[in-house]
Amino acid sequence: MNIAIIGASAKQERMSNKAVRAYRDQGHRVFPVNPKEQEIEGIPCHASIQDIREPIDRVSVYVNPEIGMTLAEGIAAKRPRELFLNPGSESETLIAKFRELGLEPVMKCSILDIGIHPEEMK
Repeated sequence: MNIAIIGASAKQERMSNKAVRAYRDQGHRVFPVNPKEQEIEGIPCHASIQDIREPIDRVSVYVNPEIGMTLAEGIAAKRPRELFLNPGSESETLIAKFRELGLEPVMKCSILDIGIHPEEMK
């Protein structure tokens, strides 16, 4: 599965970094997205989701809802099968925007969804 981690961080204590590692360690292709980073966990980082040439199966969002609103159309244009709004990234306005764009967001920690408990990660 190809996973885009929106708002990926180079700081290992951040949930978005844990997501990069959790998906990578389970054998998924991970595409970190953060315009301020060049590389995260040894994986090239993309400035935007539009910079990813491969199809994306799942998008996992780790930015605040205001930033999410600015990224929503670009995310929808990639037509992911799944969209996760992790705790802190969701708002009623953002949820409505994604639904308007044809996506049904899942409000859940995407790391837990793959059977990993982030608090147990180093």
